[in-house]
Amino acid sequence: MTDSPAEWDASGVEDLGGGIYRIPLPLPSDALRAVNVYAICEGEDVVLIDGGWALSESQRQLEKSFSEIGLSLSQIRRVLVTHVHRDHYTQAVSLREQFGCHVALGSGERANLFELLAAFSEQRMPRQFEALRRAGAGRLMAQLRNVPANDSEQWQVPDEWLEADARLHLGSRTLRVISTPGHTAGHVVFHDESANLLFAGDHVLPHITPSIGFQPSLVPFPLRDYLASLRLVAALPDARLLPAHGMVTDSVHKRVSALLAHHEARLEASLAVVRAGAPTAYEVAEILRWTRRERDFAELDPFNQLLAVSETLAHLDVLVLQERLRTVRTDEGVDHFGLPPARR
Repeated sequence: MTDSPAEWDASGVEDLGGGIYRIPLPLPSDALRAVNVYAICEGEDVVLIDGGWALSESQRQLEKSFSEIGLSLSQIRRVLVTHVHRDHYTQAVSLREQFGCHVALGSGERANLFELLAAFSEQRMPRQFEALRRAGAGRLMAQLRNVPANDSEQWQVPDEWLEADARLHLGSRTLRVISTPGHTAGHVVFHDESANLLFAGDHVLPHITPSIGFQPSLVPFPLRDYLASLRLVAALPDARLLPAHGMVTDSVHKRVSALLAHHEARLEASLAVVRAGAPTAYEVAEILRWTRRERDFAELDPFNQLLAVSETLAHLDVLVLQERLRTVRTDEGVDHFGLPPARR
């Protein structure tokens, strides 16, 4: 869920040293107003980490930021995308169309991207919305079905599918591709071990927690995957955190510890709500508080309610995995959660 601090999302360029620049680009949202892309300069060539959302305002800001550091968009040779969400991927596709740059995406995102392409081709909602039925959120599902989907041209296949542990040689710099499923099934981060940097995408964010469970192609246990990916990153040498949303910070490990603690607390809170009698993910989400501002569910717009319900369902599914809850599916396809029988 999102609540962004105001200081990091102001337009401009932050010089991180070593030919790396952080460039926040605008998003069409009051909750999350910007996404960071990172320009890595190697001689006359530029590699972007993430592309931003394909908006005219975003491209104008990117072009202005490039001019401030003596670059042009035609110098972009590659865009390395951490995951297929539109605020990271769609402007990469747009830049490729205009300037011929090479777009690369983690191979684990195949199912997500092909589901999006199929949904637009068949003029239907992506399957991620079907999870709302299992969560008991039929009314919300009906609201979201009325949202027009008119950006099919922004979803195209990348030039390259990046495999886990691949080494990408960018002049004198080498980035290792690390698979970090959870936020999406194919999310990757890029680790520059020699410079002690982690381009973390949405996997590790300094101020907010990435949404879990919202992706076009459904996976069984996204929260389980996310927690495992956090522990994987925690096993690496500590590094400077270069996130997609928020300021650059000095320690990946410090933030990973906080995220693990957050989700442990969220599991306990979700369990307590089920114990108190709420049977569905939708009803649990209505009772829990949301964002760093502890907002009531009813204060959220329909899209953020979707994120909240998806994340609640992911937590409840992990509690079932842990045998702390059990679930029964109704004839209508709704999962009802409850306490397991007492063990003797």
